[in-house]
Amino acid sequence: MGAAFVLWGVAVWLQLVGTVVGVRALVLGRVPGRRLQRYVAQPRVWGAGVLLLVACVFSSVTVAVIGAGLIALGHVRTPTFDY
Repeated sequence: MGAAFVLWGVAVWLQLVGTVVGVRALVLGRVPGRRLQRYVAQPRVWGAGVLLLVACVFSSVTVAVIGAGLIALGHVRTPTFDY
């Protein structure tokens, strides 16, 4: 009983952190931390993906797959065509 309660508390804590980080990235266009700022090229797309990944707890697996895809797209650099 105690382990299940601790696991539930950790899951709720991760959901809250994911929600705060996702909203911050979506609204402000910035991600927290130097490492994430280096790796995330499109923070708003990344933030939407994080929010969808958090929301998949209350919905289907399809939402999780779409969220993971948006997170991956947030890491992709936009191409520059210098000819």
